[in-house]
Amino acid sequence: MDWKKEIKSWGLILAFFAFLYFTGLLPVIHGAIQSVLLSTGLIKPKLERVDLTNQNFDYRGRFVDMQGNEINLQDYRGKTVFINLWASWCGPCRAEMPHISELYKSVKDQPNLEFLMVGLDREFEKSKGFMEGKAWTFPVVHASYGLNSSLQSESIPTTLVVNKEGKIVFYQEGMSNFNTKEFKEFLIAQ
Repeated sequence: MDWKKEIKSWGLILAFFAFLYFTGLLPVIHGAIQSVLLSTGLIKPKLERVDLTNQNFDYRGRFVDMQGNEINLQDYRGKTVFINLWASWCGPCRAEMPHISELYKSVKDQPNLEFLMVGLDREFEKSKGFMEGKAWTFPVVHASYGLNSSLQSESIPTTLVVNKEGKIVFYQEGMSNFNTKEFKEFLIAQ
């Protein structure tokens, strides 16, 4: 009789996860759990210089903002740029967005500091639909025209910071809570 209970238990567990998967709630719940983990402060960006020293950022490229306007990377020359590559289906991307939004709110008035949250969903409408109704306040664009060599990454989320001289001074694959005192000071110093 015990094996029947075991089969029922596993059946209920599988049914629960199947429900979450097919309703699209699994990434939402996964992202929420990861966001709580980020809130603990256990996962922070590593501020040591990335081994891309003297690598120039490739400013060739265009994006589309959520209103359909074309954004040219050339317009960001001479500014410090925080760039985050994300997708709507990516749980870790979702998890770090509230923290990036808080970081953006705290530094958005800094002169010559820009943010670009680059959606990588295959369709523009998926990225746009995901962002609609969110209370996050950072500039969002979509990689409708593809990514240049400086933005190619093995995984998402990926975050990089380009300084005013056009050098990549920070590069990290994976989620992090960027809303820390140390990271704010790092950004402003660029």
